[in-house]
Amino acid sequence: MKIYPYKRLNRSVTLRVTSVSLRLADGTRDPLETTAYSTQQQAVALGIAGHDDWVSATIGLSATLPPGVNAPDAPWSDLQVLAVLTDGETNTRTSVELRRDTGDGRDWSGSLEVLRDEHVGRASLAVHGVATVDGVQGRAVAETERSWVIDTVSEEPTRGLQLDVQKASFRRSSREWLHAYADAPWIVDVSARVPTVFVNTDVEGVMGLLESSGSGVDSKVRDLVVTQMATDAWTAVFHGAIGDLEVEPGGGPVFPTDWQGEVLREMLPDVIPGVHVEEALREVHRRRTGDSGWVELQTRIHYAAVRRADAAKALAYAIRSLEQMNRGSDT
Repeated sequence: MKIYPYKRLNRSVTLRVTSVSLRLADGTRDPLETTAYSTQQQAVALGIAGHDDWVSATIGLSATLPPGVNAPDAPWSDLQVLAVLTDGETNTRTSVELRRDTGDGRDWSGSLEVLRDEHVGRASLAVHGVATVDGVQGRAVAETERSWVIDTVSEEPTRGLQLDVQKASFRRSSREWLHAYADAPWIVDVSARVPTVFVNTDVEGVMGLLESSGSGVDSKVRDLVVTQMATDAWTAVFHGAIGDLEVEPGGGPVFPTDWQGEVLREMLPDVIPGVHVEEALREVHRRRTGDSGWVELQTRIHYAAVRRADAAKALAYAIRSLEQMNRGSDT
C-alpha cells in the first residue's frame, strides 16, 4: 500500500463500462451488444463483432467516487475525474475528463475514444480522481483498485492469460533458436507480444494426441498433457513478468499495464498470500533482487501455476477414468 503525504479517500473508485460502439472505415457506427464487455471480468472485447475494418471504438463510462468526496470539510478542491487508457506495448496514453452527473453527486460519466492504429493488443483503463490538496494541483485523491482490460482483438471479454499456440518443427524451423530445443515436446516463449507455446511436431504422436477429440483414455491423457503445458506456461510468464519490472525512482516496482500485469495480479495472491497485491509485488521483487528468499519462493510460484492450470481437476478426472476402465475389465 502506498503512503501519500496528504489526505486521500480510503476507498477506491468504481468504474463501469456502459456501452461500446465501433466506427467502421465507411463512416458508419456499429453499437455492440452488452456481451462485448463484462463487469465481472472488467474487460472489453472489441473483436467480438468480427469487423476487420473498424477505425475507432467509443466506450461509454460511468464512475462512482467513494463516500466523503463531497464532504464540506474535505481537504481538497477543484476535483476532476479522469479516465486514462494506457498501452505499454505502443507506449500510448490517452485521457479524457468525465462529467459529474448531478451538481453534488458522486457519479461521473463520459466516453473514451480508442483509436485502432494506436493499439496492437490489450490496453489498461483506469479512473483517477485528482484535485488541489494543500495548495498543490493535480494530486490523486482516489482511483480504481483494478483497471479494466480493453482488448482490441479478442472476441471474448476476459482478462485471463491469452496464449498463442503454434506448431513448429524444432529441428527445421526458420526460428533458429528453436533448434536448441529439438528434443522438447513444447517450449514457452514469453518474449513475444503475446506469450506463445510452440509445440514440437517432431515429437512423434504429440500433435495427434493434442488434436484428438475422443472420449476414452486418449482424452484424459490429452487433458493431462494440456494441463502440464498450461502449468509450464503460467510458470514461464510469471518469471517473465517479474523479471521485466519497471522500478520507481524510490526503488519500488511498478505494475505492468499489459499481460504481464494481469499475470502478476492473478498469481501473486497465491505466491504471497494474505497481503495486498502491491505489497506482494514489492516482496517478490525484494526477494528476487535481494540476497535471500528467492529460491524458497519457487515452491509458491509453482503452486500458483498448478492452481491456474487446474492440474488437480485434470488429474482427478484421469484417475477416475482409469479406475472405471479397470473395474470394467475385471467384470
